[in-house]
Amino acid sequence: MTLFKRMVRYFLLMLLFNFTLLSPMLPGTLVRVLSCTGLMLFYLYYHFIPVKVNCNGRRLKILLGGCELLNAAIVCFFLELAVYGYVLIFNRTYPALLLVVNGIACAMFLSLLLINGIIRIFTCSGQLGLSKRIALLLLWWVPGVNLVLLHQFIDTSHKEYDFTLEKQQYYEKWKEEELCRTKYPILMVHGIFFRDWKSFNYWGRVPDELIRHGANIFYSNHQSSASVEQCGEEIKACILEIVKKTGCEKVNIIAHSKGGLDSRYAVSCLGMDQYVASITTINTPHSGCHYVCRILDRISPGFANFIGKRYESLFTLLGDDSPDFLSGLRDLTDRECARLNKLMKDTPGVICQSTGSQMRSLGSAMFPLNLGYMIIRLLGEGSNDGLVSTNSMVWGNDLGILKPKGKQGISHGDVIDLTRKNIEGFDVMGFYTDLVHKLKERGY
Repeated sequence: MTLFKRMVRYFLLMLLFNFTLLSPMLPGTLVRVLSCTGLMLFYLYYHFIPVKVNCNGRRLKILLGGCELLNAAIVCFFLELAVYGYVLIFNRTYPALLLVVNGIACAMFLSLLLINGIIRIFTCSGQLGLSKRIALLLLWWVPGVNLVLLHQFIDTSHKEYDFTLEKQQYYEKWKEEELCRTKYPILMVHGIFFRDWKSFNYWGRVPDELIRHGANIFYSNHQSSASVEQCGEEIKACILEIVKKTGCEKVNIIAHSKGGLDSRYAVSCLGMDQYVASITTINTPHSGCHYVCRILDRISPGFANFIGKRYESLFTLLGDDSPDFLSGLRDLTDRECARLNKLMKDTPGVICQSTGSQMRSLGSAMFPLNLGYMIIRLLGEGSNDGLVSTNSMVWGNDLGILKPKGKQGISHGDVIDLTRKNIEGFDVMGFYTDLVHKLKERGY
């Protein structure tokens, strides 16, 4: 919307908000009735269609409309303060009762705009976060603080709209090219302590984006926590099932965290090299995590078994067949990874590549990744993603560490879009699209 159109709308809103003060200046009852009716109709129209936008999806239109309504409410609030300041200081001809009635009517109109805008953003924003929502619910009545929070609502929603619109335009531009239609399907392998749930995708928005660009996606569906050997056997069974079902001959594996170790074991030790064209590991601890070793060495076996049993009981209910908490954890230690690396030799004919990411500070992620970041730094392992040091992520062809320009960095969860949040300087969906597109270009 142009600045001129926006200013015209704000002007019409101000006429309605102050109609009680302005109506005596209008000639005749009919003119007053028609003017009031016209302004009220515009006000109702503005509530339903605050702004016209050319984008796909009702959610985006509602979201941007919420921003427009909040902007209008804030601007008109300050304009109204200026109007009342002028009237009270320079023009005291209005009766006090008239000013009060006009003020009440104005407050009602502004409140409705504000409430409508907040509801739109509350229900349609995927980037706002729980903390900001709670903060506004608790602190809406605090002068100054509420304005700061509303500004954050508007800013976050505008960035989300711009990001999503850019993705839509990118897809429309390249949809005929099928950037991610690789020769072999993509097998996405999750890391430790998660499963491939249908109701909550481990990989966030990434699979849908890849599918939009022509990719054929499968999931490993192995245990959330078990030894590398056990998970490798399950990944082997998954690969064989995909090959049999589709006749694809081979798969491209994209694996995150411990899933990279599990996948390597299946390829190097279980004969899956003949069915795998490439393995790309994301934030995988190929050299292990020393802090995990330190923790396991210091806690009592009884306590470790107690935690393990509780975990296994829970994840059995959530879909695991035979979870093994401690075995999965032990295989993340630098000790066990050194042993596994002697077994898991790279196989000729399988493209092996790795990449990773790093956090920039404690504030880059929530618990427990912020705690993990601090522990890894204190132990002298350097830059990390909250769980894995960047030095441990390197294996095969090193594609490098992701280092966006923003202050946040990219955590162990952010790199798989676990939190579904847009990060300044990092397009997670674009990252995977580019990754798979390059596999396609290489003939895989």
